[in-house]
Amino acid sequence: RGLDEVNAICDGAMNEARAEAEKLYAHPVVQDQAALESAIETFEAALAEASILSALIALVLEKILGGLLNATVTEPELYGILLYFGVVAFSEEGFKYLLLKRQTWQSPHFNCLFDGVVYATFVSLGFALWENIGYVLRFGLATAVARAITAVPGHACFGVFMGVWYGVAKRKELAGELSAARWSRFFVVLVPALLHGLYDYIATQQTEELTGAFLGFVALLFLLAYVLVVRTARQDRYMDTTREPRF
Repeated sequence: RGLDEVNAICDGAMNEARAEAEKLYAHPVVQDQAALESAIETFEAALAEASILSALIALVLEKILGGLLNATVTEPELYGILLYFGVVAFSEEGFKYLLLKRQTWQSPHFNCLFDGVVYATFVSLGFALWENIGYVLRFGLATAVARAITAVPGHACFGVFMGVWYGVAKRKELAGELSAARWSRFFVVLVPALLHGLYDYIATQQTEELTGAFLGFVALLFLLAYVLVVRTARQDRYMDTTREPRF
């Protein structure tokens, strides 16, 4: 009798598992592989477009604001702070965010916290690619090698910080927490822009002490970005309102 009960429980569990599997494989996304691949390609193209447009717009804005800065600020220290924190960092990170939001915010694919990290890093790396092409055309291939070691991973790290806040902002909006969503979108730009400005400012200082500080800053930046990626990936889930994200 006990064995019969065990067999009945096992049969019931197997039937439930079979029913869930049938539901999964009956899902139209799983059945229509061609449509799934087409949707992925379309989404990737949208992110690539955001990368290109953000790089081009930021370049134009930096030229204009840089010219105004040259004409109005003569004190070297103040000029460097305004250039790297105000003009470069906020122009680049700001337009990354604006184009990222334009292409992904309303997408039905944006339904997990980690999606924000993926999208923002994709756009940041695409931005770095087009930025590097401009540097190579102006300064040669040697510049590309140096930037590949620091600048490209740096943009990826800025994208990670942007993406974490971007995912949180989306989740807060879906939960109806509109004030928290607005604050999160503020940090979407502020945090990577401050990191970007600090990166550029330290990198351009011609002192031995700040060269060591720059290497330490880059190492810390990479480590923090790695920790954020790992923690966000481990705790990733579909967005809902039942649990708070932990970072």
